[in-house]
Amino acid sequence: MAKEEKKDKIEQVATNRKARFDYFITDTYEAGLSLEGPEVKSLRLKQATLTSAFARAEKDGLYLYGLHITPYAYNTLTEIDPVRTRKLLLRAPEIRKLSSALATKGMSLVALEVYFKNGWAKVLLGLAKGKKAADKHESIKKRDADREIRREYKDKFKG
Repeated sequence: MAKEEKKDKIEQVATNRKARFDYFITDTYEAGLSLEGPEVKSLRLKQATLTSAFARAEKDGLYLYGLHITPYAYNTLTEIDPVRTRKLLLRAPEIRKLSSALATKGMSLVALEVYFKNGWAKVLLGLAKGKKAADKHESIKKRDADREIRREYKDKFKG
């Protein structure tokens, strides 16, 4: 009997669309999030914002700053700070690799997406280098040119 391949069930919660515009993303890493119960319930309701979320390496691991999770409305436990720092769950070699990469000048770790993968809360981190204004203008020109090409192609083969 052949072993069936298990598909990963991914449920998107939030994306940081501006990050790919503001940064050159060199590598991406998937990390688990250390959350409390009401935070998980809020994430399941897609009540999260990560426009200013970034990660920082500290002596005992990586931490995520700036992820805003709206407090769960029916929480009976103590109130949780919506923008508290959250520990990222990665393996030790990945933490060492990211820590050394962050030590180089101009590199930062930006949160790109938050999602549930097989029921576990995950965050997609991008190792990023900031774009300058000229690079952003170039990105806008490229995006507009691609849009125009798609429009021409669509009109040409439409009928």
